[in-house]
Amino acid sequence: MTERTITPVDRGGWWLAAGRPHPALRPHLRSYDGYWEEGTAPSRVRTLPFGAAVVIINFGPRMLLESPGDAAATGYGSFVAGLDDRHGWYSHPGGPSGIQLDLTPLGAYRLLGTPMGRLANIAADLTDVLGPGTDAFVERLAMTPDWATRFDLLDALLLRRLDRAPEPDPEVAWAWRRLAREHGGVGVAELAREVGWSRKHLTHRFRDQAGLPPKVMARVLRFQRAVELMGGGAPDWGGIAAACGYYDQAHLNREFRALAGCTPTALLASLAAPSATATSGSSV
Repeated sequence: MTERTITPVDRGGWWLAAGRPHPALRPHLRSYDGYWEEGTAPSRVRTLPFGAAVVIINFGPRMLLESPGDAAATGYGSFVAGLDDRHGWYSHPGGPSGIQLDLTPLGAYRLLGTPMGRLANIAADLTDVLGPGTDAFVERLAMTPDWATRFDLLDALLLRRLDRAPEPDPEVAWAWRRLAREHGGVGVAELAREVGWSRKHLTHRFRDQAGLPPKVMARVLRFQRAVELMGGGAPDWGGIAAACGYYDQAHLNREFRALAGCTPTALLASLAAPSATATSGSSV
């Protein structure tokens, strides 16, 4: 059991209770983020692609997820959102409450026990991914009165899954680490040469286990880095473009329109608005 001191933080009526997973889980899982909102106002939030899969353990009303081109939004309780290379939206009727887990691509492959290529650019009910007993576990978490105990229960569940988890190919794991370390700034041919595979074989195995082809993953990681570098105030767009491997500012603008559905300036303005934009497949 991990020793925890959980101090919820008030973000203007939106509360966050963050905790670190067990040390054995940390290579695969960034954090446990419990959340709840005091108000009940409906919200609609833009979601952005980034290099992680998201699990939402939902204690509140169902939320609606939609992507560009969808005929209609789809309602979910607890769900898994695979890696995306496009933006989307979620709508909530108000009063959200739950836990968000951001998993590395190969951490998701191991802890969820499913090829992540099947979840690329889609969401799936958590029960469909984790199997029978999931609804009862979610209900138990919801009824548990404190966050530290909730996170201990999550540790126990995920450690059991890790014990019997599939192992990614060492070549795929190497390629993922290189891409993540370079923020997408390495080509597929170089990755294939380093691991001793053909580009075609690496692309197939990487997409199956990590969720996106390596070329697409690199694009998402470059975009994620650009979003991180925007900060506030008046960003140096030309400098950000150069730092992230874009040809020029026009190239940066095109990538933002493709991946975020808006210009960098419009995205920066939306990030300044509370609860307006999430940098993940889902938001807290």
